[in-house]
Amino acid sequence: MNKLLSCCLFLLLSFAVAAQTKVSGVVLDDTDQPVPYANVVFKGSNQGIVTNEDGRFYIESDQTYKTIVVSFVGFETKEVPLPKAVNYDFVVKLGGEKLKEVVIYSGKTSKKDNPALDILRKIWARKKKNGLHMFDQYQMEKYEKVEFDMNSIDSAFMKQKIFKGMEFIFDQVDTSDVTGKTYLPIFINEALSNVYGDNKLKKIKEILKANKNSGFSQNQQIIAFIKDLYSDYDIYNNYLTFFDKGFTSPLSRTGIDVYNYVLTDTAYIDNKWCYNIVFYPRRKNELTFKGDFWVNDTTFAIKKINMAVTKSANINWVKDIYIEQEFEVLNDSVFLLTKDYMMSDFALNKKEKSKGVYGKRTTFFRNHEFNKQKPADFYKQEVNYVDPSVYVKPDEFWEQNRFEKLSKDEQGVYKMLDTLKTVKKFKQIYNLVSILGSGYIEFDRLNFDYGPIFSTFGYNEVEGFRLRAGGRTYFGPNDTWRLQGYTAYGFDDNKFKYGLSGKWMIDKKTRLIISGGNRRDIEQIGASLTTTNDVLGRSFASSSLFSSGNNGKLTNINLTTFGIEIEPWKNFVFGTQLSYRTLESASPTFSLDYYTDATRTTTRGDVKQFEAAVQIDYTPGRKTVGFGVERSIVDNPFPRIFVNYAAGYKGIADSDFDYQRLQLYYKQPVLIGPIGRSNFIMELGKTFGTVPLGLMSIVPGNQTYFTIENTFSNLNFYEFVADQYATFQWEHNFHGKLFARVPGLRKLNWREIVGIKGVVGSVSDANRAINASGLIYNAPTDGYWEYSAGIGNIFKVFRLDFSWRGNYLNMPDAQKFAIKGAFGFYF
Repeated sequence: MNKLLSCCLFLLLSFAVAAQTKVSGVVLDDTDQPVPYANVVFKGSNQGIVTNEDGRFYIESDQTYKTIVVSFVGFETKEVPLPKAVNYDFVVKLGGEKLKEVVIYSGKTSKKDNPALDILRKIWARKKKNGLHMFDQYQMEKYEKVEFDMNSIDSAFMKQKIFKGMEFIFDQVDTSDVTGKTYLPIFINEALSNVYGDNKLKKIKEILKANKNSGFSQNQQIIAFIKDLYSDYDIYNNYLTFFDKGFTSPLSRTGIDVYNYVLTDTAYIDNKWCYNIVFYPRRKNELTFKGDFWVNDTTFAIKKINMAVTKSANINWVKDIYIEQEFEVLNDSVFLLTKDYMMSDFALNKKEKSKGVYGKRTTFFRNHEFNKQKPADFYKQEVNYVDPSVYVKPDEFWEQNRFEKLSKDEQGVYKMLDTLKTVKKFKQIYNLVSILGSGYIEFDRLNFDYGPIFSTFGYNEVEGFRLRAGGRTYFGPNDTWRLQGYTAYGFDDNKFKYGLSGKWMIDKKTRLIISGGNRRDIEQIGASLTTTNDVLGRSFASSSLFSSGNNGKLTNINLTTFGIEIEPWKNFVFGTQLSYRTLESASPTFSLDYYTDATRTTTRGDVKQFEAAVQIDYTPGRKTVGFGVERSIVDNPFPRIFVNYAAGYKGIADSDFDYQRLQLYYKQPVLIGPIGRSNFIMELGKTFGTVPLGLMSIVPGNQTYFTIENTFSNLNFYEFVADQYATFQWEHNFHGKLFARVPGLRKLNWREIVGIKGVVGSVSDANRAINASGLIYNAPTDGYWEYSAGIGNIFKVFRLDFSWRGNYLNMPDAQKFAIKGAFGFYF
């Protein structure tokens, strides 16, 4: 009990020191029903907040206030005295009759007599004439601070056994000025940059001057997650992308379709007369915000905006998102963004008392300069440049150059985390999280990672149960060379398999990399169309634990490769590769036989082939983490164009065939505002020359029970064969937009997915003539197609797809209907 009282006393003292006035509570009407989206402000100030969907609010200030003012359209405005500086669980009732003279806006607020909408239209008209858009060129200094904190820290949480030996971390507990909850900092990253932009060229370049990191600076998964989490956005855009989803901006031209707007106040802010407009969503479960903004009465530029994602928004693992932006006035008319604050509350559920992690980003801008033109080459992106001195700036440098001083808990987090890394239990917890995130078990002393552990078990009809063990060298995220390999054993064929590869980055600036390796294994070679010869690659088709139908069309492959690649321009990779492979059937029920003579009397079952290939891989907009021979890709959708030209040469190393193959792969993700995201994929290919089944293009079927991209769910393996083909795939995820309109389904937060796939192709007479495999060459000459409908976000982690075969219904063993599933963690 004494410990509990001491803890409570400590927390209360910390609350009182952190701010002068704090109020949390709920707004109710005279029937005790919550009033969502009511406006709560400190009297005599422009500091305010909008209640959430349950009528709850939290507001604080470093100033002393004695009264809060609560208002909502249709109710009398109420002034509520504050009995003390810190007031929790305050209940505010908006009693009395609704005001008859106030126009109540319900449903669409597109009425002509709503002054808020008149102001909104003027914002639209001027939005491209405000801020940085007013100048041809601009440059400024930028300071960014990213922090992660465990939240909802209480005495019971502190006493958990997991923290035994680490109790000192709770010395850094503080209180959020947004939610009023206690939190414990666990990660902080600071960065200083110079930003340059050219509106004519539509180019932006950011040069990093200094970076300071605590906690998990070497963990690539965490760094990639942070980069993806905090993408840049412009509040004036129609849609804002967070967590791979398009939220409708309250300043959007389509805002009147999803928001209610109410003009609530006018006031001088920094000697500028401004209007205050409150906005809140008209429907639940849509990707919208609630909040308010202050806008100038002449330039119609935003002076300040506060907004939070609604609690019912169809987004996983995120309970709250809060955004605050402040603008300063330059030369009496130019409003420039000077502060951008974003906080996300990550939690397993959206219950009010659930514990989670705050992710906070605070960005400041200063020392703006305009119309200083720089040559176009200045904006060229560096391919792989890193300046080590950026990461070793002394504490004195940061004290002099930070735009904002660190709080006491932020200052302590650096020392606390350095100490925490020496605690054995913390190391164990950290290693477990790292293993689950990367799939590798780290052995730091050996500079070796074991894994990937998720490939340990597999099954197919030839090998039966399969065990796999492997690993890689790992000295750090910026390794210039890497060796990796594996060995596997099949319990039915009683054979060992292996793979070994190595990569070395000769030139860091252009990412000139040489690679090579050898693999002897069993493979499902018809699992994809456009591929590279990845030595350690293995298709899901031949290693899945569960599959439907016959899974015996497998091939013994012995593949040796040597390749060179270079990235002369950012995200443009040019490569060439030499390979030699031998192929033969791995199953007595499957044959790769072909005729070797014109009389069709002699056959062979193995293929020996030398091949040279040239590839171009262009991925505009791709973001990567790390500067080593292998990089992590930030999970941010980007288009991809891949071109592969390969030629086989008969006679080299006893090769069997002459041929040329040309392939094109194109993928384009498209975020369509509030109605979700589409993925378009197209593949084209043609083989010139005569080749056997082992070198043909196999239309990839999917006999597993899982959804696999670039495969056809209703096709079996080797059902369609081609030497020239064209495929098209379209899939659209509505992100719950349709289900949100159905009352019975709304609370489930399911997400509807639709798609269609098609392929057309043919086989030449020459290739048919040498086929002695016994497999009938069926080509999709009439164009095969299938369509699907799916439900995503089931229990937040599962997706179920239903697909139907559109034609070729009378083929042997045709799957007219299929059900596939997939697990994944998505926001």
